[in-house]
Amino acid sequence: MNAITQIITQQLGGSAANTIAQRFGISETTANTAIQMAVPLILTALARKASQPQEAQSLHQAIANDHDGSIFDNLMGYLGNPQSANGAGILGHVFGSQQPAIENNLAQATGMDQSSAGGVLETLAPLVMGSLGKTQQENGLDASGLSNYLNVQQQEAQATAPNAMGYLARCSIKTRMAARWMIFSVWLRSSSGKKQRRFGFAKRRVDR
Repeated sequence: MNAITQIITQQLGGSAANTIAQRFGISETTANTAIQMAVPLILTALARKASQPQEAQSLHQAIANDHDGSIFDNLMGYLGNPQSANGAGILGHVFGSQQPAIENNLAQATGMDQSSAGGVLETLAPLVMGSLGKTQQENGLDASGLSNYLNVQQQEAQATAPNAMGYLARCSIKTRMAARWMIFSVWLRSSSGKKQRRFGFAKRRVDR
């Protein structure tokens, strides 16, 4: 288990995990399983974004400004009102168009419905950012150091939970395939329209 996942799993032990379970109508065992799978998914997506220098700088700045780790000072208060930390916004930036597919894969892997899987991810995203904030502060990481740290976390997650990481890879493949199909469909419609206009112009010339 990578360091960030271990930190969050320890913080969410006992009553905290039970609170998550009750919120989403799942068992505590399912909640713990979801946590252990969801945190590496978020970390891996962050690591991929941070592999680009500009994204790494943006992430570093966002963590420095908004995620100092104080979320853990009143963890139960946060879990009682997780919407306060904008987990949905974090996921939207981190997962992008892959988010529905990732939620669906997490749901299938844990036995939750997709809505609950999305809710668990939204709840965990600010905690992941808070953990990164503490690490960034304690170790004086700059943008490059944060990127390297996330890469190590991703490698550890891949080594300890290869199946979970496979879900994110499959989502990436599905997204690329969907994008290619969309481009092809647009081209096909455009090509068909040009043919129709061309034939229509020829017909008008014949009529005259």
